[in-house]
Amino acid sequence: MSVRLPPPMDLWTDEGDERSDSESSESDDNDQSWDDWASDSLIQVPCLSLFEEKKFPSVEEALTYDRITHGFDLNATCLKLSLDFHGRIRLINFIRKMKPSPDDVNLLNGHEPFFTSDEYLLPTLEDDPLLQVQLDDWSDDEEEDAAKTDPVRRIKTLEQKLALAKQSLDEYRAFVAKKLDLGNSLDAPLQPEPSQTTAPDRDDDTHYFKSYAENDIHAVMIQDKVRTSTYAHFILTNPALFRDAIVLDVGCGTSILSLFAARSGAKRVIAVDASDVAERAARIVKANGFEDIITVIRGKVEDIALPDDIKQVDVIISEWMGYALLYESMLDSVLHARDRFLRPGGVMAPSQCKMKFALCDATEVFKDRVGFWDDVYGFDLSTMAEDLYEDAIVDVVGPNTLLSEPCTIKDLVLSEITPRQLDFSSSFTLVSTAERRTKVNSFILYFDTFFTVSGRPVSPETDVKVVKEGEVILADIWPAGGKRAPQRRQSLSADRDAATSFSTGPQSMATHWKQTLFLLREPISISEGSIVHGTFHCRKSEENSRELDVEIHFSVKQDPEGPPSDLIVQMFKVR
Repeated sequence: MSVRLPPPMDLWTDEGDERSDSESSESDDNDQSWDDWASDSLIQVPCLSLFEEKKFPSVEEALTYDRITHGFDLNATCLKLSLDFHGRIRLINFIRKMKPSPDDVNLLNGHEPFFTSDEYLLPTLEDDPLLQVQLDDWSDDEEEDAAKTDPVRRIKTLEQKLALAKQSLDEYRAFVAKKLDLGNSLDAPLQPEPSQTTAPDRDDDTHYFKSYAENDIHAVMIQDKVRTSTYAHFILTNPALFRDAIVLDVGCGTSILSLFAARSGAKRVIAVDASDVAERAARIVKANGFEDIITVIRGKVEDIALPDDIKQVDVIISEWMGYALLYESMLDSVLHARDRFLRPGGVMAPSQCKMKFALCDATEVFKDRVGFWDDVYGFDLSTMAEDLYEDAIVDVVGPNTLLSEPCTIKDLVLSEITPRQLDFSSSFTLVSTAERRTKVNSFILYFDTFFTVSGRPVSPETDVKVVKEGEVILADIWPAGGKRAPQRRQSLSADRDAATSFSTGPQSMATHWKQTLFLLREPISISEGSIVHGTFHCRKSEENSRELDVEIHFSVKQDPEGPPSDLIVQMFKVR
């Protein structure tokens, strides 16, 4: 779905007009609000009351009127319901469209269906200034600041909030009881009638693990030379890290990474996988003579216990990355394993991943996936392409398709990041490198992966290794003739922490991750120096936690001094 909104008023004010490179500013857990639209001049735009056809000279006056006359405080309601940018927009449009009474609006708990409906992202009132003013622009923080410095006042404030929450809950229960004519039955748990059947709990895992029981998916991964050779290179050329170490391999698959670790000198390797492939992994381990070192456990890493009274491990290795890096949500399991089993000072491999974002000319992909339907044996089948913009496309594009320098929209340091931080918002600024005026029909997302012996993040100046097509990348691990390559002598210096890395971007040899493309319903015109500024939002899907919901908000300036375009909001599924 794509939505066009009025130009963002202050989206550009903090960005600076002298930038020469594409940039991003990341905010975890949605601490950064959505797009900073509001300006002082915008607040002076005439604004309608939410509950009457009465117009006021400014947003502030309209909100004050609604608060005094109707007992509805938009600011307080948004804070009480913890509404983000979209929740606030949906609330305003719901009120304008459905015209509920102020009392009914005050009974909302934030979980009503319209808070997740795309229908209410569309403006009900054209050029509604309430949709363009950020919540913080009229919030009064004096009371909050005073509470922070005065403990007694803080306690009173918390007591008031608790009383308000209890009152809201009681009012909501009374409202539901009245609407459904249930009387006091809400006080008792509902029991299904004998003839009723209880819907089964949602299961996001069964299909996921079954898919990894098939041979084909493992063949694709192992035959990905960039992927497999990089893991092999890091493990086999760093014996000082693996020698006599206890290693945990999360999502071991065929056990290939466990075999590398055992060959590099690990004292013990625990290989864990929840799919049927674990049974074959155990046979593979025995066939290669490592059954005394590698123990294969079938199960979810969240549920297992380490064998032989092992409490902690020295190294965790895992190939957890999915399309757009976070698809499949396997990283959550890896972080769970880290928190349960990794000793203090232990190493995560890989140690860091960076999500990269850029402008892209995906014309060939567009022709194959979308334009193809325009003329099929002389018939117009374009209806088949209408929904294609709602899903991200995983495909390979060439290095010449990039129309800006990429920026990092999420930097994941595996020793530090938490599962909660995997839902995030990040602002970005992309500067066009197009040599002539052209159309941008896509954003592109890929990731770079780094391994360090210390587990620490790489310095910002560190370049990722880009493997060119046809480049020999396996010779130092598997030389001709099948004999094991001689181990290079490794410096044991504590300062030595050279990074091993690979990229899944268009500049590198294609990997099985390919790249993730977000096709634009309305391509944007740019020339050299044009600036695309916006916010990238990513979160787990509510329908399936293995999938991702992505929203991209952006506006364009043709030159640094020019006016911004309308704000475009487009939503995608990564699945």
